[in-house]
Amino acid sequence: MLRKSGIQALKALLELAQDPAQWRSAQELAEAQQLPAAMVEQLLLRLRRAQLVEARRGRHGGYRLARAARQIVLTEVLAAAAVAPAAEPAGLNEADNRPIDQVTAALEQRLARSITQMLAELTLEDLLFDLRSAEASLEEDGGLMLG
Repeated sequence: MLRKSGIQALKALLELAQDPAQWRSAQELAEAQQLPAAMVEQLLLRLRRAQLVEARRGRHGGYRLARAARQIVLTEVLAAAAVAPAAEPAGLNEADNRPIDQVTAALEQRLARSITQMLAELTLEDLLFDLRSAEASLEEDGGLMLG
């Protein structure tokens, strides 16, 4: 449902959200995601234009979140990455005038609205919690995140 650039944007922001005070270079983020640095740099520029990350030049520069993870809604991230949150419904063609075609087209539209609504309710903080829970479950003691 999500395009590759949307997933990459979410991963980059999750990397930054793990230590929001730390400045991270595009190269560091690219290595963490195993992606070409030029691709990550372009993505970070889009996220910066959308005011989701801030940038600082220099030896101790890089990128960090522009605001708290709880204030970054997933629809913002996907819009900044220039991707649609979900595949667009096919809609009806002139030849699709049978009731069954209308029902399936309406279903596609309902699904797209539901996905968009769900993404508008989720924040980067929600994904960060999920990430920490997943990491804790991999620990030897089978760590459990409560919260």
